[in-house]
Amino acid sequence: MRIEDTPEEAAFRREARAWLAANARPRTGTDADESVLRHHTPEAEAAHFERCRAWQRRLYEGGFAALTWPESVGGRGLTAAHQIVFHEEMRAFDCTTGFLASIIALVGPALLAYGTEEQRRHYVPRLLSGDDVWCQLFSEPDAGSDLANLRARAEDAGDAWIVNGQKLWTTGAQYSDLGLLLVRTNPDAPKHAGITCLVADVRAPGVDVRPLVTSTGGVHFNEVFFRDVRVPKADVLGEVDGGWAVARTTLANESVMIGTSAIGTRDVDALAALARTAGRLDDADTRERLARVYLNERILELFRTRMQAAVRAGRTPDVDGSVLKVFWAESRAFKDAVALDLLGADGLLDGADAPAEGYWQGQYLDFPMGTIGGGTCEVHRNGIGERVLGLPREPREDR
Repeated sequence: MRIEDTPEEAAFRREARAWLAANARPRTGTDADESVLRHHTPEAEAAHFERCRAWQRRLYEGGFAALTWPESVGGRGLTAAHQIVFHEEMRAFDCTTGFLASIIALVGPALLAYGTEEQRRHYVPRLLSGDDVWCQLFSEPDAGSDLANLRARAEDAGDAWIVNGQKLWTTGAQYSDLGLLLVRTNPDAPKHAGITCLVADVRAPGVDVRPLVTSTGGVHFNEVFFRDVRVPKADVLGEVDGGWAVARTTLANESVMIGTSAIGTRDVDALAALARTAGRLDDADTRERLARVYLNERILELFRTRMQAAVRAGRTPDVDGSVLKVFWAESRAFKDAVALDLLGADGLLDGADAPAEGYWQGQYLDFPMGTIGGGTCEVHRNGIGERVLGLPREPREDR
């Protein structure tokens, strides 16, 4: 299934392909060439981040960093269809912006929807160029899936807010300059109504970023502490006590983004190669499981195409992101289990000694984090049940 290009989209595809050919190397390997474990030291991760930042700047300078965003903030004012075309073409090239792509996709729409004109003109171009790196300061030790339970607080100090509290699982905070920060500004209001979103300087006095080492050995997440940090009143995003609307916009983009990441059939080819090496490609059970992996990847691809068609038609998918996230999580778990089974004892190896430099081991260890990011599958299933199937809403103290 493929949506045919309009003449305008076909012309843009040729433009994008030519620009990519002139600015990036063709992709010659598989997804397994980008091992999670390859960047598992702080030095290697930092070097990888700088390469990603350089590519982000090149995209911005070439006019491809934010195709659908307004020209006034560094975009090109094109349609979602043009963005889809560019992503399709970019798959053939060895280039990545790493976590910058996800943070731009999360922060940018919030700035465009809720920022003042001055905020949009100041922050958005620097976000797109990579001059300012952002992070999302939402989750807390007691506020993950139930984000509105957050306890970080901001007290009114006249011309500024004084922030105290802790954030957890913050991606890329060690590289960040700024962050979208959710704080409680009205402790007497219902928990969804007393939240404000601030633009926080992550390098300001009183901010303490502490890296968290994950099971892969890398430092992808951080915990961030705020101790009497001053945030100017001008850096409120949206309305005071209206931050939940900003959070919902951001989280809706996150679940769709996670569900559509790394969709494709290249991993199927890599799994078939593992089966061939293990002498199990002719085994009926192995072939059945490889077929299931392939079908799952195709279903994800078709689901994404359906969502893209909705975007092209001007419709905003609602619960589709939840359905996609849940199916992606189940498919990914099955695929990783197949890979580890085919590796056998080699699945215990790491680095250069491991097949594909530890790609599959890294995928297996990294997977649980992906199921939690953007909301757990349990939370998404509740949303599907309540909003699609019409099931009774889950009892909660705040309802």
